[in-house]
Amino acid sequence: MHKEKAIGDLMEQYGTAVLHLAYSYVRNRQTAEDLAQEIFIKCYQKYDTFQGNSQIQTWLFRVASNHCKDYLKSWHHRKVSVSGYISSLLSNHQASPETELIKSVENQELTQALFQLPVKYREILFLFYFQECSLKEIAEISSLNLNTVKSRLSRAKSLLKEILEERSGDDGRTVEETKTRNAGG
Repeated sequence: MHKEKAIGDLMEQYGTAVLHLAYSYVRNRQTAEDLAQEIFIKCYQKYDTFQGNSQIQTWLFRVASNHCKDYLKSWHHRKVSVSGYISSLLSNHQASPETELIKSVENQELTQALFQLPVKYREILFLFYFQECSLKEIAEISSLNLNTVKSRLSRAKSLLKEILEERSGDDGRTVEETKTRNAGG
């Protein structure tokens, strides 16, 4: 019964985070939900192998990350088109319609830019910013050297910045601001 309760607690506490992590890999809500279920089944099956050398969260994200990577390498993934929207995963806060619209556009632009990055950079950004994992925890989760994690995080930030600047124009203005300025407004 101890194992069942522990997995139930993990699902309750980290279910959404695992779903978001899976989504960051596959970009399809249904596939991410399926992977999240498979991840928790795998955790249940392998729970006895958890030795306590790291935090349970680190172990869970490592299992999840490896499972998602295995899925991406699988025949099924290579033969199925991957698509979807991350905005359905973002929580909505009560705010004015104008604020919600601005936030939605910004989230959509950031999401699109984020998905232009290779998986190895998306994974690092997701764990660092969304799961607030330390660099050491990310190194454990991804089975990478700490210095590799640091350089990937730095490179991911740089690439993301380049993509966002490219979308908004060279001088930091949005495309619409640049058009308005150039039109004399």
